[in-house]
Formats: sequence, C-alpha cells, structure tokens
Amino acid sequence: MHGSFTVVLLLLAAAVCMVALFRAFNLPAVLAYLVVGAALGPNALGLVPDSEQARYLAEFGVVFLMFSIGLEFSLARLYAMKRIVLGLGSLQVIGSIVIVGTVCKLLGLGWATSFAVASVISMSSTAMLSKLLVDRMELETPHGRQVIGVLLFQDLAVVPLLILIPALSRPGDALWLTLGLAALKALVVLALLLFLGQRLMKRWFTMVARRKSSELFMLNILFITLGLSWVTEMAGLSMALGAFLAGMLISETEFRIEVEEDIKPFRDVLLGLFMVTVGMFLDVAAIVANLQWVLLILAGILLLKFAVVACASRWLEGQDGTAVRAGLWLCAAGEFGFVLLTLAVGVDVIPNTVMQLVIAAMVLSLLLAPLIVQYSDRIVLRFVASEWMVRSMELTRVAAKAISTDRHVIICGYGRTGQYLARLLENEQVSYVALDLDPDRVQEAAAAGDPVVFGDSSRHETLVAAGLMRASAVVVAYNDEHATSKVLHHVLAARPDIPVVARSQDERDMERLMRKGAAEVVPEMLETSIMLATHTLTLIGTPIATVVRRMRYIRTQRYTLMRGFFMGASDVNPAADAPEERLHSVSLPAGAHAVSRCISELALENTGASVAAVRRRGERRLDPAADMRLENGDIVVLLGAPAALAAAEDRLLKGA
Repeated sequence: MHGSFTVVLLLLAAAVCMVALFRAFNLPAVLAYLVVGAALGPNALGLVPDSEQARYLAEFGVVFLMFSIGLEFSLARLYAMKRIVLGLGSLQVIGSIVIVGTVCKLLGLGWATSFAVASVISMSSTAMLSKLLVDRMELETPHGRQVIGVLLFQDLAVVPLLILIPALSRPGDALWLTLGLAALKALVVLALLLFLGQRLMKRWFTMVARRKSSELFMLNILFITLGLSWVTEMAGLSMALGAFLAGMLISETEFRIEVEEDIKPFRDVLLGLFMVTVGMFLDVAAIVANLQWVLLILAGILLLKFAVVACASRWLEGQDGTAVRAGLWLCAAGEFGFVLLTLAVGVDVIPNTVMQLVIAAMVLSLLLAPLIVQYSDRIVLRFVASEWMVRSMELTRVAAKAISTDRHVIICGYGRTGQYLARLLENEQVSYVALDLDPDRVQEAAAAGDPVVFGDSSRHETLVAAGLMRASAVVVAYNDEHATSKVLHHVLAARPDIPVVARSQDERDMERLMRKGAAEVVPEMLETSIMLATHTLTLIGTPIATVVRRMRYIRTQRYTLMRGFFMGASDVNPAADAPEERLHSVSLPAGAHAVSRCISELALENTGASVAAVRRRGERRLDPAADMRLENGDIVVLLGAPAALAAAEDRLLKGA
C-alpha cells in the first residue's frame, strides 16, 4: 500500500511539473504525459513498474475519452456534413490503411501487423487540431470544414477498429469466425441499446435531475458510463465501445452539455494517466539505436497521409489550395493512434521493436503538427500556383462590393452582432461592407442583398480591398482578442486616423485592446449590467433623464465605476492566461498603519492596486480623493490583481 501511494505521488509530481513546462512553450499536454511515462517507466529510471493494475486503471482514460466522443456525436451533424464526413473521411481512413498497410507488408511485416500499424497511423489529433482551428478562426473555412469532417469520421472509425484489432490475434482459420461473432455481438448490443436505451435514458436522467443534487447527477453519469462499458466487455467487446454508446445515448437528451462539463475533469486526468502508461512502453536506448528508422517512419507518416488527404480532397472538392491545406493539417498522428497501438500491443499483434519505432515517430509528428499548421499558408502560396489566383479572385470580389462605397463602415464578422449592427446602420442610411469567413452565411446574406463578402478581416490586403482607405470606421464584431489585435495592427498601420470599435468579453480585454489602439471597446459583461440597471431604475420610478445621464456618465468615464468585482467560488478560472482584476474589502482596525493617513501617503499605486471606494459609517464614497484621511473602522475597497491586493492589504494594515 505504501509503495503504491509513493508511485502515485511521484507520477502526480512529475506530471504537474512536466505539463506546466510544456504549457509554457505552448506544447500539447499529451506529450508531457508521454515524457513522464518514458522517464519514470521500466525502460529508463524504473521508478514506476509497468503493472497490470496501472494499465487497467489507465484504460478508464480511454473509456471517458470515447464517452466524450459519443457525447459530441450527432446524427443531424453527420447528415449535414455527410459529403465531407462519409466521403473525404472514409477516403482518408481507408486510403491511409491500404497504402500504409501495403508499404508495411512490402517491408516484411505480417498482414495483421501491417493492418494494425496502418490503423494506428491513419488517426489524427482531434483535440489539438480542433483547438488550433478555433484559435486561428479557421473553423468555418473550406479546409477547416474538411479537417473537422475527417476528424469526425476518424472518431467513428475507432469503434470498428477496436473490434477488429483484437480479432487479428486469432489463428487464421478462426479469424473469420471471430470477426463474425464480434460483428454479431456488436449488432445485438447496438440494437438493444439504441432502441431500448434511447427511450430509457431520457426518462432516467430526467428522474435523477429532478432530485436537484449535483452529487447524485455525477454519480449517475459514472454509473451509466461504467455500466455500459461493463456490458460491452461482458459481451466480448471493448469497454471503450460501451462508453461511446453511453455518450451517444446521452447526446440525444437535453442534459448533454451539463454531462460534458461534469465529466471533463475525470476524462482529462485519466487520459493523462493513459498517456503516461503509453510513455512507459518507450525505450529511449532502442529508439536512439534505430534513429534513422524513426526519422524514416516519421517522414513516411507525414508524406503518405498528406498525399492521401490532398488527393482525396482534390478529387472531391476540386480546389488545389484547400486540398493542400487539409493535407498539411491532417498529416500528423493523433491520440487515438496511441489507443489503438496500446490495444494492438496488448494482444501481441505488433512486435515490441516495431512498436518502439512507431511510437517515437508519432510523438515527433505531434511535436511538428503546430509548426506545420503555422506555416501552412506560406507553403500553399509557395507551391500551389492557383492559390494566388484564388486569393486574387477573393480580393476582387471584396473590392467589387466596396468599390462603389465611400465613407462607409467596414464590419469584421457578420454573425449575430454584426448583422444587428448592419441593420441599425442601414436604418440610418450609413453604407457598410461586411467581411465573414462562413461561406454558408455569406451566401445566404448576399442572396438577400446584404453587402457581405467572403474574406479574412485579419489580413491587410482584405481590409484594403474592402475600401479601408476610403472608410469612415472599422467595427470588429466578433469576440476574439487575438484576431481583433491583428485587425487593429493592420488598420492602424494603414490608416492611423480611422476609429476602430471593438468587442471584448470584460474590462480586462478592454484595457488590452485600448492600449493597442482601439478608439472604443464595448465590454459585453459591463454593457449587460448597464442595460439591466437602466431598465430596473426606470421601472422603479427613477426619472428617465436621470437614468440616461447616469449611464452616459459611466460610459464617458470608460466604465471606471464598474471596474472589478467580488470573486466567488464560481468565478475562479485557473486556466485564465492572466489573473483578473477584482475587488477586495479591507477593514481598518485600531492601530492599522493606514489609520490617520491620507490615501496618497500610502502610495498604493506602487503595489499595483488602487482604492475604488471607502465605506465610512454606512456611507460609501466611490473613487475617493487622494487627500482623504482614513479613520479607524473604515472599510477600504481595493481594486487589483490577487498579488497586488495582497500587497496593498499588507500596506494598509502593517505598512509593509
């Protein structure tokens, strides 16, 4: 017992340090877990034994990963993207398996090993690529839709592969019988769960939710997930298949989003443990001794997968630039590859020497994936001649829409906010040109007569084509600080005199965008509060002129009176890039350093905090004067980041 606890503590300490280090360099956490497993595993330091119990516990990581994939599965979404998912996705997976499997067979591997290795290599990283698409605002671009469609098919393809790979370990004469029995069992289980489970799941979750207990709700999720995993395991199938079915059944209920949030901590931690056990397989000495083979396999993975995706995309969609981009995005390996590799090694389908080389090449491809994505545009423009023509046509369409306008407003982003803004401008007879990256939205809006055109507003040439040099204002209507910063950079470099109005989530983003040159920033949270206050004051009888004057004053003071807020447990966000400014109340007892001193004497600005208000004998004074002398019993309301608040409190109480 003592030894097991020491191992767990060692793994946690190593994982925390390594994940923090990898996050500092913007590298995926999955690589950190692999490094921890490789360093502490039996092939290196030997501090963590490769035990059956550890592997079984790690399998729960795969269970919850498949459960999450099932939650995101939607028949409606699959039907809407059927051409990409079933067309391009199937061509990518099947094509990769056939080509890579053929190469492996020519290199002397058995056909079962070749199929398993090819299946492993055919996977791409859903977690990494979907995050990159969101961060780069390319989710709705043609290549972004293709990437998401292929990833969705890969997630679905894992299910039959989880059945096929264990069957490959059976003797040749019993293989087809095993496959037939597995397929029959899968059909029976699927039929029972889908026809009976779908009706029962909604009723059961509704009954549990009515008890209004978060603890009971969480226990129910674990029971459903592990219970269906046990059912499929008892049927001779994998636990992961049962978890996928559980997620798919819950996805059809109204509880999907809440379930997804509740299960995320379990999934991430257990998946991390799974990746640690994968890392234990790595034998660094064997990899270094065969480094040339690792690099050759790495090149093969990247080139073969790129060729398959690019050719399939070119054949289906007919656009060279989109095909090359999709190929570059999908050429690296993925986390499901590790799942399948572990399964294949567990049933002795892949020899240890081959496994070492494949894992090393997959890890290197994951390291290279963000770099390949980052330089994908340059690669396309360098090697795809037609891309220049496509880019020129895009700019021509933008310029044609804007050529007849003058003193117009450029709207970056034509979502709900952009469309509402456009209607208001139109009512005031102010001309505008809108840019958006969603082709369906652009097509629908343009058909209705709106002056909207497909174009990336974060590119300098697109803004110029939209008439930036003749425009009277630019409005960034989407809430993305990184993309807004790029727009500000390009606009102010070409037209430093033009006002740019931007959106932000809260006052923290507002300050950053103001420093980067935005003329006005509209923070959503603060504006929502202002509108709530406006309606409330009006309804309780406050004269409308007073309300308007007060709200106008708040806006002219750039929301100074509304900066910061008192933090609660529900507001804590450990994943935030920077600590958020908040309010903190400090009561001054007799003998406190600040008593009988003016606010200016305390020099609180040196701590990074400021005094937002002082409450004295039940009366609150907002934004007090610097020469206000503090008294015993005063409550000083500080504004600042957590570290600044701690330093300011020490100065108020102790003079530190």
